[in-house]
Amino acid sequence: MSTIRKQSLFSSAIVYFGFLLGFVNTYLFTREGGLTKEQYGLTMTFLSVASIFFTLASFGTLSYITKFFPYYNAHLPRRQNDQFTWALLFPLLGFVVVAIIGAVFKEPVVNKVFNNAPELPKYYYWIYPFAFGYTIYAVLEGFSWFHGKSVLSNFFKEVLFRLFTMLLIVLTTLGVIRSFDRFIHIYSLLYLLIGLLLLLVLWRMDVVHFTFRVSKVSRRLKSKILALTTFTWSSTIIFNLVSVVDKLIIAAVLPDGMAMAGIYSLGEILASLIQAPQRAIVSAAVSHLSEGWRAKDLGRIGRIYQRSSINQLVFSVAMFCLIWLNFRDALLTFHIQKDFNYAFLVFFFLGLTRVLDMGTGLSSQIIATSTSWRFEFTSGLILFTLALPLNYLLTRKVGIYGPAVSGLVAFTVFNAVRYIFLWRRYGMQPFTINTLYTLLLAAACYLLAYFAGRDHTGFWWLVLRTTIFSVTFATGVLALKLSPDIMPVWETIKKRLGLGSKE
Repeated sequence: MSTIRKQSLFSSAIVYFGFLLGFVNTYLFTREGGLTKEQYGLTMTFLSVASIFFTLASFGTLSYITKFFPYYNAHLPRRQNDQFTWALLFPLLGFVVVAIIGAVFKEPVVNKVFNNAPELPKYYYWIYPFAFGYTIYAVLEGFSWFHGKSVLSNFFKEVLFRLFTMLLIVLTTLGVIRSFDRFIHIYSLLYLLIGLLLLLVLWRMDVVHFTFRVSKVSRRLKSKILALTTFTWSSTIIFNLVSVVDKLIIAAVLPDGMAMAGIYSLGEILASLIQAPQRAIVSAAVSHLSEGWRAKDLGRIGRIYQRSSINQLVFSVAMFCLIWLNFRDALLTFHIQKDFNYAFLVFFFLGLTRVLDMGTGLSSQIIATSTSWRFEFTSGLILFTLALPLNYLLTRKVGIYGPAVSGLVAFTVFNAVRYIFLWRRYGMQPFTINTLYTLLLAAACYLLAYFAGRDHTGFWWLVLRTTIFSVTFATGVLALKLSPDIMPVWETIKKRLGLGSKE
């Protein structure tokens, strides 16, 4: 667990620094006098469509990497290892197919469906280079996790991408980039840039090799590979559509759709802060889970399950409370465009969904790397069946809040199904008494900070509420020893500060 803890802590620090940059970018996008709601919504929609493109084009490549990398690595010399070749080649071929289909259906589908959001049809083809870079980067990132570069891949994705975006916003604001058209043209190339940088790093490590000769491992495992990738591809398509289709439904259904998508995106981005540690923990833990299943070490997998649950819950519930405490005051204090106040309840429902998902631990990764990986498709189908129609119906009925409410309902059922499956099949479950203590502690600290700063606004009141909650919650976490992974870190900090007990 120490390796996972070390990598996930480093990655978490990078991810949160990246989110700090994302906050700055969001402010630059949404402040009075910044870019319009429609322009902000368009850049966020680029990410959603690129994610759909990659999911359709990938043929389940990431599951192929995470499940079978240990077998290729254990039985083949590096230069005869053909996994990288197939893992990159098939998504690129798939992207070509998806791009052609997307071009064919632009006129009869995209132009007609998104007539409430004319910005999307206008810049539609600039999504192609953005999605192409996204596809390359996703594959390279999967390999970087298995070569000890999860921290670096997180840095490129969470920090470098946002730094480049920030530079584009600043240059556009200063008039150096003279039009939004030019902004989008450059923005569409950013994932290609960081993808090439990550490829260069892996190439210099001598872990990237192209060989078109089918290895003995590929021949022996081809039926299992095909079965796995087919099922996980299907489940990933379902899960991804549920995760990103909300903005597209808003843009298509609501009047002034792209502006509404921009407002929704603010709540979504703030909610994603809650889930930031999950990315780091997943990237650090997935290789250990894969190896644990190969070695049939259920005890090790169970420990990762429980520790990931409590670690993620501590982070997520704290972040939810901090944002909820300061949401309206922050919009007033930093002069965000008034229409973004509608994102308040969007964040509330999306935030609860993220806390729920974080608190159930790495259930998805545990199932995906196990011999029961087919259940990912089954649970994904349940999610899809609930979420998509509910998303559309609630968007028509309650407007911008519809997708957030439908997501909370659907993901509650989805996570309950996976929890029951792992409990009954393998005797694993992520919760302990510390789960309850964490929730009660967060509620008490929230109420204390809320009543201390109620009915007051301004920068220093933001600081006061944040300080009260952070200090009391952190003190409670340490005093109650809620996480076995936080305590060693705290002891190290005390020693370096000279606060440790002297013998």
